Amino acid sequence: MKNYQTKEETISVNRKDYLIQMLIDRQQYDDVEQKAQKLGISSATWPLFGVVWPSSRILAATVSVLELEGKRVLEIGCGIALSSIVLHKMGVDITASDYHPLAKQFLDENILRNNLLPIKFQTGNWEVDNPLLGKFDLIIGSDVLYEPAHAEAVSKFIDTHSSLDVQVIIVDPERGNRSSFTKKMIALGYVHHFDRFDEQQPGEAGCSGRILYFQRMK
Repeated sequence: MKNYQTKEETISVNRKDYLIQMLIDRQQYDDVEQKAQKLGISSATWPLFGVVWPSSRILAATVSVLELEGKRVLEIGCGIALSSIVLHKMGVDITASDYHPLAKQFLDENILRNNLLPIKFQTGNWEVDNPLLGKFDLIIGSDVLYEPAHAEAVSKFIDTHSSLDVQVIIVDPERGNRSSFTKKMIALGYVHHFDRFDEQQPGEAGCSGRILYFQRMK
C-alpha cells in the first residue's frame, strides 16, 4: 500500500492545460524497500521530487516557445517532469531523467492523464555515468543547484552529455551555488547570459531568480 497521498492539479503552460498528479504536500514519505535510502535520499528530501515547484513552471514556459524541430532534448533532475511533458506534447524528442525511484512512475501516470504516448526516461544520477543517455542538443533543468556539490556534479554531467553545439537552460531560484556552477561551466568552455524572473502564484510564496543560458564555444 502506498504510504503517501497525491492530488491532481491542472497547470497551464503557454495557454495549454496539463493534468498533473503530484504529492499532496512536502510531508509525504514512502520508502519501505529502502530504494531511496540506498541512493542517499533522506526522508526529508524524499518528497521534493513530487511537487511542481515555481521554477519548474518557469522552465516549462520558457521551453514551450522554442523551435526545437530536429533537436534532441534532455531534462535533468526532472522530478514531476512538467517541462518534459510539455515538450513531448509539442512533438519534441525529449528524454526525462531523475534518480528518484518514483520519478518514472509519476511520469508514466501523468503521460496517461494527458493522453500522450510513453516518454523516454533514463536514470539521471549526476555523480554516476550513464552511457545509455548519449548526447543532446539542448539540456534543461530547474532548481538543480540546491547543494554545494551540485555545482561541479551538474556541470560535469551536462558536459558529458552535450553535443558539439549544445545549448543549456537552467532555471535557478537564487540558490547560493549558482555562481560556482557558472564559473565551472565557463571553465568547461561555455559562454552564458541570463534573464531574471519573478514568479507569483495565487496562495503561494513568490519565487524569483535567473534563467541561465549556456552555449558551448566552437
